[in-house]
Amino acid sequence: MSMNGKSLNVTKDIISKLKEVIPGAFTEGKINVEQLKQILGEHINTDAERYQMSWAGKTDAYKILQNPTTSTLAPSPSESINWEDAENILIEGENLDVLKVIQKSYYGKVKVICVDPPYNTGSDSFIYPDKFSETKEEYARRVGDKNEEGHLMKEGLFRPNRKENGQFHSNWLSMMLSRMFLARNLLRDDGIIFVHIDDNEIANLRLLMNEVFGEENYIQEIVWQRHAGGGNDSKYFAVDHEFILCYAKNISSIDKLRMPLSQKDIAQYKHKDRHFATLGPYKTKSFLRMRPDDPRPGLQYAIRCPDGTEIFNEWKWEENSFLEALKEDKVIIRKDDKDRWVVEYKLYLNSSDGEKKEKVPRSLFLNEARNSQGKQTLTEVLGNANIFNNPKPVELLKTLINLASSNDKGEIILDFFAGSGSTGQAVIELNKETGGNRKFILIQMPEKIEQNTEAYKAGYKYISEITRKRLANVIKQVGESGEPRLQFDKRRVQGFRFFKLSRSNFKVWKSDQITNEDELKAQVELFGNSHDDNIVEVKFLWELMIKNGLSLSSKVNIKEFENSTIYYVKKPSLAFCFSQVTDTVVKELIVSIKPSQFVCLDSSFTNEDCIKTNIILKLQENGIELKSI
Repeated sequence: MSMNGKSLNVTKDIISKLKEVIPGAFTEGKINVEQLKQILGEHINTDAERYQMSWAGKTDAYKILQNPTTSTLAPSPSESINWEDAENILIEGENLDVLKVIQKSYYGKVKVICVDPPYNTGSDSFIYPDKFSETKEEYARRVGDKNEEGHLMKEGLFRPNRKENGQFHSNWLSMMLSRMFLARNLLRDDGIIFVHIDDNEIANLRLLMNEVFGEENYIQEIVWQRHAGGGNDSKYFAVDHEFILCYAKNISSIDKLRMPLSQKDIAQYKHKDRHFATLGPYKTKSFLRMRPDDPRPGLQYAIRCPDGTEIFNEWKWEENSFLEALKEDKVIIRKDDKDRWVVEYKLYLNSSDGEKKEKVPRSLFLNEARNSQGKQTLTEVLGNANIFNNPKPVELLKTLINLASSNDKGEIILDFFAGSGSTGQAVIELNKETGGNRKFILIQMPEKIEQNTEAYKAGYKYISEITRKRLANVIKQVGESGEPRLQFDKRRVQGFRFFKLSRSNFKVWKSDQITNEDELKAQVELFGNSHDDNIVEVKFLWELMIKNGLSLSSKVNIKEFENSTIYYVKKPSLAFCFSQVTDTVVKELIVSIKPSQFVCLDSSFTNEDCIKTNIILKLQENGIELKSI
C-alpha cells in the first residue's frame, strides 16, 4: 500500500470528474485544450476582454488550495463528552488544513454549512500567506507563527489585515477562496451554505460565491436586522443590519425552502370545529379576491346568505369548490360588527395528512433574533457575556438550520469558523425542540487570547477552549439531572468527539531538504519504516481511518490477544493491526471479523517472506484484501 500521508488532491479530483464527463478532451492523460475547444464549440469565450473577478494573489490562492496537506487529526477522548457514543465533532485546528484533511471522510456528505467568517473590518486577524514559494512550515518558522505549545499566535500567517495594507481586499479574498472551494466539495448535491457578512465585503463575497458555487446556484441575499435603535451619532446612516448569503451546491436538487410557523403564527389559530382531530385549530380569512387589476369571470358569482340575501362578487375559488367547502363546514358566512354579511374561509394549522403547515421564508429577517441575544445566551451558558465578541444569536442559527435540513435524517451541519460554538448549541437545542437527530462538525483555530481580555481573566488561553467549554455546558444544561449527555431517545446525538490538528504519523519525504549525497542517505535510512516509531497506536489508527475516508464518528471495536490487538470498524468493513500478525490474528479475521480489507505494518510480519505470502493467500481466499505499510 502506498501511503504518502497526504490529503485529497483537489486538482486530481477535478480532472478525474472531467474525464468522466468529457473523456475526449484528454490526450495521454492530460487535458488537450484544443480538443476541448472543438468539443465545446461555440460555448468557448475567445474574447480578450470578458467579465471576470480578479485580484492580486488569486493565482497563488488557487495554488495553495491545490496543495495537499500532510497533517492529520489526533483524537482526544479525555477532552470529549461521551466519546464512545458521540456523533458530533469538534476539531481544534487551522480551518484550511482541517478542511483538506476531512475531504475524503465527508466529501459530498454535509447538508448545511453555516459560517461567520472575518468581516474584514480592518481589525480582523486571519491567515493569509504573502509568499507562495515558501511552504507554510517555512513561513511559520521564519515569522515565529507558533508558540512552544504549537498554537497559532497573532503574528505571522495569523495576523491583522489592516486597511492601510495595499492588498486589503485581496488578502481577504485569497483567504476565503480556498476555504469556500473546499467547503463546496463537502456539501451534498442538495446542500446549502449560509455565509454571514456585513457591508465591508458583501459585494466581493457575492462575486466570489458566484465563482465558486456558480451564479445559477445563488438562492438569496438575506438582510438580517441585528439590532434596532441607537446609532444617533452616525455621520450618515445608522446601520442596523447584516447580510446572510445563501447558495446551493446544485439548485436543481433542491425542491423548495420552507420555515416552520412561529409561536406568534400558531397563536392566530384559535378556533376549533369538527375537523380539529385531523386538521387542528383554524383561523379565518376573507373569501374576497382583491385583484381589480386582474378580473376573472370564472370567479364571479352570487353567494346566498342565511337570510336569503345574495352577495355578488369576485371570490377566491370557483363556485363548485366554494359549495364543496360550504358543505364540509370549511366556509363561514356571518355578519360583521357593522351588520354586513361577510364570507370567510377557514385556514387550518395542519395539512390533510396531519402535519403542521409551513411558510415561505422572507428575505428580510426583521424579527428572527437580535445580536444582543447572542451575548445573553453566552451569559447563560458561560456566565460572562464579554468573553467573546459578537456571538451570533442561537435563535437565528436555528432558523437557518431548520430551513435547510430535516429532523430525522441524521444530516450534518458544518461550521468551520466556529468561534464560541453558537452553531453547535443551535443544533443541540434544535434537536431537542424538534425531535431531530442532526449532527454538527465544528472547526475552530486555537487562536491565542490577549491577556488584557475578560476571556483570559476567566481562565481561557485560546478561543477553541471557549468553544469546547460552551458545548460541554450546553450538553449538561439540556440533559437530565445535569448529566453530560443528551437524554432524548436512542436516535438522538449525544456529546461530542474532540480532535486536534496534528502532524502526520507518517514520515514525510522532504526532497527540498536534500542538497548532497549524505542528506539523501539520511532520508533513505529514515524511510526504513514509513511510520514514526514513536507513534501512539490510536493516533496512527485514526490517521489511517481518515486517509481511508471513514467518518470521525466511526465506532471502533477492539479485540486483544496475547501479543496483538485488532481494531476494526463495521461500516465500511475495515480492520487494522499495528502489532504482530499471528495465526490467531489471521483466524480471528477470517472466522469472526470478516473485513473486506485488512491494514497492517510491514514490521508486523517476521522476516520470513514465505510466512507473509501464506498469510496473504489465506486472507485472499476468504475475500480479505491485505494492505501493508
